[in-house]
Amino acid sequence: MSRGNTMLKEEKVFKDPVHRYIHVRDQLIWDLIGTKEFQRLRRVRQLGTTFLTFHGAEHTRFNHSLGVYEIMRRMIEVFKGRPHWNEEDRLLCLATALLHDIGHGPFSHSFEKVFDTDHESWTRAIIMGKTEVNAVLRRMGDEFPREVSEVIEKTHPNKLVVSMISSQIDADRMDYLQRDAFYTGVSYGHFDMERILRVMRPLDDQVVIKSTGMHAVEDYIMSRYQMYWQVYFHPVTRSAEVILNKILRRAKYLYLNGFTFKQFPMHLQPFFDGDISIADYLKLDEMIIFYYFQVWEEEQDEILADLCGRFLHRRLFQYVEFNQHFIMNEWAGLQERFKAIGVDPDYYLVIDFSSDLPYDFYRPGEEEERMPIHLLMNDRKLRELSRQSDVVEAISGKKRTDHKLYYPSDILHTPGQENEKREILEILSG
Repeated sequence: MSRGNTMLKEEKVFKDPVHRYIHVRDQLIWDLIGTKEFQRLRRVRQLGTTFLTFHGAEHTRFNHSLGVYEIMRRMIEVFKGRPHWNEEDRLLCLATALLHDIGHGPFSHSFEKVFDTDHESWTRAIIMGKTEVNAVLRRMGDEFPREVSEVIEKTHPNKLVVSMISSQIDADRMDYLQRDAFYTGVSYGHFDMERILRVMRPLDDQVVIKSTGMHAVEDYIMSRYQMYWQVYFHPVTRSAEVILNKILRRAKYLYLNGFTFKQFPMHLQPFFDGDISIADYLKLDEMIIFYYFQVWEEEQDEILADLCGRFLHRRLFQYVEFNQHFIMNEWAGLQERFKAIGVDPDYYLVIDFSSDLPYDFYRPGEEEERMPIHLLMNDRKLRELSRQSDVVEAISGKKRTDHKLYYPSDILHTPGQENEKREILEILSG
């Protein structure tokens, strides 16, 4: 392959249900899409266990990554020829948009909690390691993979480029909100992206929005707020995640304690041992995980078999909401009562917290500084969005958190030990 980038003789077009068409004109981008690391994303769902709540949510990280690339391409078209935009950054932006999620594993966030992995670290490892992706990127120069990685990690000196892929209004968020809304069938995540793109302007260190587009941005912020609480934090989805987490923890526990599996989990062994190579990581996808869940449903360990059956056949945990008073006064006793009826509370009684900050103003010095969205006023001065918008001010800086306790309701309604089970249900009902 020749070094550098060439334009394709004929533009490649992907039909897309969200953006209608995704256009590829650069040989570099086309070759990155064709790498085995990128193709693996076809086998990793975008929304993890959400398909058990919204049956249409079968879309993948592959779909989303192409969508983010397309939004980035359209942003660049708007920026072309404007002050502060350097056309030499075009391919860096496009490659970053395409590869920003390449390190995600199966059921990514649940998987990371159990095995202490981080998809951003694996994204860097895949981009910088001995991979097909790295070989394609290095055609642009030996430093190009490092630049792509730094943009994704938000450490690149070009803050404008970083903000295009990672900010409170970026190509990533604008795709996943619309795509997730489309595939789940909800109406919350829709907003006027075309309008937002038209009023975006590049500055030295960030993307800003012309003040005439403020109402479109308000709609975007509220769409994000609604999607988090109606889709991403849906209690049924969280129930499935709880069970998934417990399956992986149980399998890891059994492995580390010398349990003899009927089918040795060779794909997961490096994760159990904590010694994972790039090759090990890339072999794992959701098809592999589902295979092991089906095998483990027949295992002799009752807890592992039961949890796998629950996940595969959607026999999920019920939930109740609770507060800090409950934890202080009832938690220890509830655990003991579960043990008394022969149910292990470590796997069948689970506290889950969810929280979201839909929009935040600038808080310098905090662990995760969020650059606010700035409006470009008619006098060319910048004004922070929540200072201008009453709608955004109402939710700005306000973190919403809820607490749920998940448990297997079916076990509590089976014959035997009725008095103990009645006591548990009375505690759970508050």
